[in-house]
Amino acid sequence: MKLHALTAALLLCCPFAQAKKAPQAVTAVDPEVAIAGGRIPLLQGDISIDGKLDDAAWQGALVQEIAYEIQPGDNSPAPVKTTVRIGYTADALYVAFHALDTDPSRIRAHLGDRDTAFNDDWVGVFLDTFNDHRRGYELVVNPLGVQADLIRDETNADNQEDPSWDGMWQSEGQRTADGYDVEIRIPFSTLRFPAGGGNQHWGISLFRSWPRDKRHQLASHKVPRDSKCFQCEWGQYEGMAGAHQGRNLEVVPTLTVGKTQTRDTAAARWDSEKTNIEPGLDVSWAPSPAMTLNATLNPDFSQIETDQLQLNFNDGFALFYQEKRPFFLEGADYFSSQFNVLYTRQIADPDFGLRVTGRTSSGAYGAIVARDATTLLLVPGVQGSAFEQLDQKASVVVGRYRHDFNKQLSVGVIGTFRRGDDYANNVAGVDARWQQGPHTASAQFLHSQSEYPASIVDGYKDELGNDATPSGNAWRAQYAFSNRNWNLTAWHMAISPGFRADLGFMGQVGYEKSLLGGGHNWYRDDKAFNRINVYADFDITHRFDGQLLERELEGKVNVQGPMQSGLTLHALTRSRFWKGRLFDEHYADFSGSFRPLGNVQVGMNLQVGTLLDLTAEKTGRRSMLEVFGNAELGRGVALNWDVVLQRMHRDGGIAFTAKVLNAGGSWQLDPHQRLRLTLQGSQIQRDQALYVDTVNQRARDWAAQVVYSYKLNPHTALYAGAAYGAFMDDDHHELFGNTRSVFLKMSYGWQP
Repeated sequence: MKLHALTAALLLCCPFAQAKKAPQAVTAVDPEVAIAGGRIPLLQGDISIDGKLDDAAWQGALVQEIAYEIQPGDNSPAPVKTTVRIGYTADALYVAFHALDTDPSRIRAHLGDRDTAFNDDWVGVFLDTFNDHRRGYELVVNPLGVQADLIRDETNADNQEDPSWDGMWQSEGQRTADGYDVEIRIPFSTLRFPAGGGNQHWGISLFRSWPRDKRHQLASHKVPRDSKCFQCEWGQYEGMAGAHQGRNLEVVPTLTVGKTQTRDTAAARWDSEKTNIEPGLDVSWAPSPAMTLNATLNPDFSQIETDQLQLNFNDGFALFYQEKRPFFLEGADYFSSQFNVLYTRQIADPDFGLRVTGRTSSGAYGAIVARDATTLLLVPGVQGSAFEQLDQKASVVVGRYRHDFNKQLSVGVIGTFRRGDDYANNVAGVDARWQQGPHTASAQFLHSQSEYPASIVDGYKDELGNDATPSGNAWRAQYAFSNRNWNLTAWHMAISPGFRADLGFMGQVGYEKSLLGGGHNWYRDDKAFNRINVYADFDITHRFDGQLLERELEGKVNVQGPMQSGLTLHALTRSRFWKGRLFDEHYADFSGSFRPLGNVQVGMNLQVGTLLDLTAEKTGRRSMLEVFGNAELGRGVALNWDVVLQRMHRDGGIAFTAKVLNAGGSWQLDPHQRLRLTLQGSQIQRDQALYVDTVNQRARDWAAQVVYSYKLNPHTALYAGAAYGAFMDDDHHELFGNTRSVFLKMSYGWQP
């Protein structure tokens, strides 16, 4: 359902070749090529990246085979044959895949935007260029040549695959009578690896995704089910002596032009803002293969993709939205730690930014310096949080370093520092991670010191006191055990009332929490329902003064089955503190998704139980239904939808009803052109008779955005779009349009 879940075992497959001047059938692969690893040779002659494996130079490449099914099979023989050829020239790595299929008519291949092909058949190559089992590149191509690329971070248990990285590389694919072929060229200037020009030693995984009734994941190497490090299982390759990275310089000028109109009532005239014309410049330079410098002036941080609409009318905490701005996305994994102390959307409107990221022989480092035109911060609490903004500029500095003592133990430090006129927030800390066999232990300690103006103190004084210069600590320690069938986790965390991480996303402070949980996996490789997982945990949370905030017990059963289905039954019961009282909550929910057709996915979440209405300070019977899905129509048309309905029954009536719609579609006209439409809407109704305090009884809004894009590559692109929004509430009884805008964005990636 989520991108990282769909790509948790990205697959890479390899093709074989024919001579260009004298085409010939490729003979059967020698059994030795099924052993992942070897020496990558220097190719003799040119290769044209056109998806046709007929260049004579391929005959001198290293031949490999994707021989194993690692999911759902347990390192069983691959059900389809995939042959790969690998070689290099002075400036690039070349990979070719010849993917046979027992029924080529069932191959799934659609034109789409970058990073959208994960539901298709695809092949991919994963590269651990420092061979340290920490950070890797994942490059994936579908049968039509559509690209997807990710950064893999083995040290990040929450998000090991990050699709925000967009490398500069070439690929083409074509369907054949017996399957499909793919060619890939990866310039060495796109990758980072040890300097010196000598022989390279890389970990490489070749994968293929073969989605049919189940999603079969095929690899060039075995992966034990009890492995805690997928990257550690990759094949060992050497060669590529003299690999040349070129100047490693890219300059990307940008120009954004936009105009917005708003109005407060349906009868009012549209108020036009001045046309906004913003030139900008991004520069990326790698002075060495292990270091990258980025600079941006007047950066274009306009969003060409709308945020997913969310509602938190019955939740006191601020909502989290993913970062989508290119400058902050690239290299974001260098700054990750156990606590979310860097949430770059807090750097709201920077005038400039500088970033350095790199690797050493025993670790990794990153730093960011920026000047923000405004100061946005998340004001935390014990039972709620909210965003506030100061009308002042702020200087921002972030630093992160991780030292790897060996492949099992790493220790890191992190610091975030922001200062304005009468405001400051400084956070510094240390963290460690150890992993050996089935055992993993991790810990982090942070300390903060802050200074706030009166307007911010007013936001937290009721729960946390009125100290304008709070300081405090946050720490977390965790142990996890996981083998083929069993898993166990135990952790404890404590955040003092004075702790603040204004550049992060830590909306709750002044509490401590402990959790103990575990589960069991059953594998049934030859059965329709091939995997069953049972999990349960217990957690307890106390306020800093000892008051019980939450005591919770939950359990779930997950089953994977035919039509790529996943079914989960979950139940929870808890005691919850709110406004001086403890309330009992309990509910059960069922979620599931499956593919009735290869190009259509549908799913639902259903939840029913007794939950708290925060505004009324009463419990009621709350039901929630979510229906979601996506469909691929033809080669280039895609649709998606997500509809959520919530309803609260209590005191003989319906206290509230809430509906949310997120839907859209796209039409990929050709590999470069795309037209996308996004529709969003929400509606809330409350019954005033069931509330003591005055509430907004009805609210409704909807918005639409249409965007045309033409992309030659990730950095040379044109976008043109328009948006329209409307709303109504108790003060505006009729739905009316209140905002409309148009924009044009252009960027050009120049590599001198």
